[in-house]
Amino acid sequence: MNIKYIELKTGYSDNGPAWIGNVKESKSGKTIYFNDHAFQKHHGNFSNYIDIETSDEYWISGVKKNGQDRHWAGSGKITIDRKVIDEYLAIVQADKLDESQFTVTDIEDVFPIDRINAKENTNTI
Repeated sequence: MNIKYIELKTGYSDNGPAWIGNVKESKSGKTIYFNDHAFQKHHGNFSNYIDIETSDEYWISGVKKNGQDRHWAGSGKITIDRKVIDEYLAIVQADKLDESQFTVTDIEDVFPIDRINAKENTNTI
């Protein structure tokens, strides 16, 4: 597992709900699992992944060393999983989180690999 920045784009400009948390990637790297969702690579105007089950578009990337994960025109707090704070702080070389930029919560590591595989296998028949 590694940590990523995930931002919902569908229905929002550059200020959609955003998270930093653990993800699991498929062997091919084309699917990312996070918080009971599965995302596949997609090339939209403002997104790079699409939720396989809802078709919502997302921007997913590694966290930036400068801590500026949101688009320069975006705003809003980022929800960060309590489990990844130490790793995040090491990446951005900071001693503590800027509480004006983050909401700390517990995100359950639920990776719906079996459910998505079953769905994809059903759709191909």
